[in-house]
Amino acid sequence: MNHEEFKLPLGQKASLVSLVCDKFESHSTVLETNNSLRELRELLKTLGLIDGEEYVQNRKHLDPATMLGEGKLSEIADAAREEGSSVLVFDFELTASQVRNIKAITKMEVVDRNTVILEIFAHHARTKEAKIQIEISRLQYLLPRLTAMWGHFSKQRASGAAIGGEGEQQLELDRRMVRERIEFYKKQLDEVQKSREQQRKKRQNQAVTAALVGYTNAGKSSLMNRLCKVNVLEENKLFATLDSTFRTLNPDSKPPMIMIDTVGFISNLPNTLIQGFKTTLESALEADLLVITCDISDPNYQKHLRVTQEVLKELKIEEKQQIIVFNKKDLLNDPVRARIIMRNYPNSFLVSSYDEEDMKNLREYIINFFLSKQDHYDLFVPYEAGEAHSRIRGNANIINSVSHEQGIFYRIRIPDFIFQQLGLNNFILAPSEAKDWENPTSI
Repeated sequence: MNHEEFKLPLGQKASLVSLVCDKFESHSTVLETNNSLRELRELLKTLGLIDGEEYVQNRKHLDPATMLGEGKLSEIADAAREEGSSVLVFDFELTASQVRNIKAITKMEVVDRNTVILEIFAHHARTKEAKIQIEISRLQYLLPRLTAMWGHFSKQRASGAAIGGEGEQQLELDRRMVRERIEFYKKQLDEVQKSREQQRKKRQNQAVTAALVGYTNAGKSSLMNRLCKVNVLEENKLFATLDSTFRTLNPDSKPPMIMIDTVGFISNLPNTLIQGFKTTLESALEADLLVITCDISDPNYQKHLRVTQEVLKELKIEEKQQIIVFNKKDLLNDPVRARIIMRNYPNSFLVSSYDEEDMKNLREYIINFFLSKQDHYDLFVPYEAGEAHSRIRGNANIINSVSHEQGIFYRIRIPDFIFQQLGLNNFILAPSEAKDWENPTSI
């Protein structure tokens, strides 16, 4: 068995299948189901599948074997084939037995929403760590579904004896192979994460960071490009980027101010992907400021904000200082919504990443936020302490400097954790002394 056979047939047409049932989370109303299907279409677009018609059944109870009724599934399969679809994509998770049962009824390729998300992650991961974690997630998702693949093998029996047939024997071999691959990748991941942790600690000691976080396709990469004046991939797709990207926000400040663009959040994430998803978000753990980005033009912006806060809580960073940036105001055709949001979130920003004035104001706010967190120090450094002068000029923001006969007075602004690394404590002046050295006429 090659688990590549479980990959989706990209470029083919896929019909979307869902249901409305008041006992089914995220599909309890017509509105919830429609919103979920709209998001599924965007996921298919990102993956490269051609989305076809939607088929929805209203049900009072879920069918544990097939979710939808058998008759409805046959009807959907006939209509899907008529429109040229070769794949049925269900807008919720299916168990291995459900996939097998639905395939038997429809005689079509069957995948669920989780498979689509897993495939997107597999196609869009760029860093070694993300690729390994996502491969682990895909294999873990595949493992219980191997039976569905081998369901077409009949179990061979000899004279009624319980002797496993070809399919049964191959299935056990495949399970063992998948488990071995999972363990292999987990060992690789441990090594990569140790290296990344060292890099993270190094950044923490040398820079201050702001992390762009929020629901997928909220425009984080666009904000990154405008704020940092760089060229990070930006597409109108869900999960256009998966790996955290680091860029300098303000090269003139000391220490450097770093902006981090993180993977977008999404609701109903597959359980097998949750750990991998958190791993790619761990860069947000080191951030001094969370810039929560929300697409104000999306009708579901409130749900997106709620999902974002839930993920931050799971990461145990919801108490970090944060600001909310409502992006894509240029796509908002409802001025009333804008006024309501600014009243409900008075300290937030309403911006378009394409508006230069908006980006200037947001950038200044973030820079000033970091500067306001820095400590002030008054120093007097003798001329002969040459190395100390170099450390000050290379690591601190100099507010004022005055040359004297014996040395130089500095008034600097710098984060305390960096100042403590510079070995300058012996040059600190008391407030009364600082006034004298700052004014050369009083010396």
